[in-house]
Amino acid sequence: MLNALLMIVSALLIILTLLQGGKSDGISGAFTGNGGLNLFANVKERGSEKVISNVTLVLGVIYFILVIAIHLV
Repeated sequence: MLNALLMIVSALLIILTLLQGGKSDGISGAFTGNGGLNLFANVKERGSEKVISNVTLVLGVIYFILVIAIHLV
């Protein structure tokens, strides 16, 4: 039961991570130096981006808890 739930959470986590928009100039900006790569930039998320980000965070915590629960059982 827990293994099936873990697989579902894993699939949803992968999908939501892929749906998130990029917050930087991309990998080309890292190599060329255009605009700089600021990983700690304060970028405000709005609307659906914020919802996807929050759901991804919650699913990540659920994933972590499920992995520990499966290990203990």
